[in-house]
Amino acid sequence: MIGGTPAEDLLRELAPQVLGALVRRYGHFDTAEDAVQEALLAAATHWPEQGVPDDPRAWLITVAARRLTDLLRSEQARRRREDAVAARALPADRLAPAADQPVRAGDDTLVLLFMCCHPSLSPPAQVALTLRAVGGLTTAEIARAFLVPEGTMTRRITRAKQRVKDSGLPFRLPRAEERAERLGAVLRVLYLIFNEGYASTSGPDLQRAELAAEAIRLTRTVCRLVPDDPEVAGLLALMLLTDARRPARTGPDGALIPMAEQDRSLWDAAAVEEGVALVTEALGRGSPGPYQLQAAIAAVHDEAPSAEETDWPQIVALYELLMRIAGNPVVALNHAVAVAMARGPLAGLGLLERLQEPLRDDHRLHAVRGHLLEMAGDRAGARDCYEQAARRTTSFPQQRYLHGRAARLSTPSDLHGEPTPPSA
Repeated sequence: MIGGTPAEDLLRELAPQVLGALVRRYGHFDTAEDAVQEALLAAATHWPEQGVPDDPRAWLITVAARRLTDLLRSEQARRRREDAVAARALPADRLAPAADQPVRAGDDTLVLLFMCCHPSLSPPAQVALTLRAVGGLTTAEIARAFLVPEGTMTRRITRAKQRVKDSGLPFRLPRAEERAERLGAVLRVLYLIFNEGYASTSGPDLQRAELAAEAIRLTRTVCRLVPDDPEVAGLLALMLLTDARRPARTGPDGALIPMAEQDRSLWDAAAVEEGVALVTEALGRGSPGPYQLQAAIAAVHDEAPSAEETDWPQIVALYELLMRIAGNPVVALNHAVAVAMARGPLAGLGLLERLQEPLRDDHRLHAVRGHLLEMAGDRAGARDCYEQAARRTTSFPQQRYLHGRAARLSTPSDLHGEPTPPSA
């Protein structure tokens, strides 16, 4: 339900709202999600022929509520026990505001976000469930984000839904002390949703602007809810500074354009200005966190007049600080690129050796190695790495870009000067 036709885009936008409305009105989180999925399928079938209804959200809620009633009745019938029937009231018997009434000030989607990040769930389960219920990602996409098999992620999401169902927690924004417990997971979720929108892990499109926009919208909402948290502001700044480059990331044919080759006049100056102001204010509070540091790195890139004038030593220093407080293989990979740009490709290649095991199946490691080998003049080695990277990514634009770089290196006479990084 993500991307594609305008109707599909609308369904992706409405899905978490409809699910939130049903859970608020009826409860039964796991069954409600099944009912919403069936309503989305019905819409995808009927709307192309009959047209989008005047109030598509109310249409989806009505269809999903009817299906939820059917599912609950079937479950009651299977149990065939009088106490189970009495304990599980049908939607028609419940007393609460109608689900298709205007959204409350709390925003059902935000309530659903915090609900999915309940402390009874493990951090991976919180992120996976929220990506599924709020972000609308498929199980396969979430599995790639976690670098785990799809079957493993299916079981994780199923267990998480069951845990939420068993918890019996009310559908409301948590109290202030509860929000503090869940905020870290909420930020991780929003970060992953944005990343999937900015650089899709699969499919024909490099980016899904509507998914990135939804992550920014939700992060703004969280920022208003906890205005004094510098990491929330840092995450919003990171998203704005990164998304500002989106207009220049692809050519007319949808092909990827790396940052070094982008027309910086196309970058969203207003988003850059807002992002820089946010991260500057957040860093001024002291004790910078991972999102603030990543936003600071993005700000250095965005404020450089050209690729050649980028302050790579400052970026190296920021990555080294980031590795000390929140290091992981991907951060180390980005650090290696920054070191190569600041000190030469051989310095960067030396840092890649320790990443062979944790990132051996990640296309980014092979793409970076190819880039650094190309910088060092090893055209054959670079071509092999680009081809390996292309085989490991499921993003079609990334595949085309990497195959293009490999093909370019197959022509000895095709020398165009310094190579450019394989990412944007």
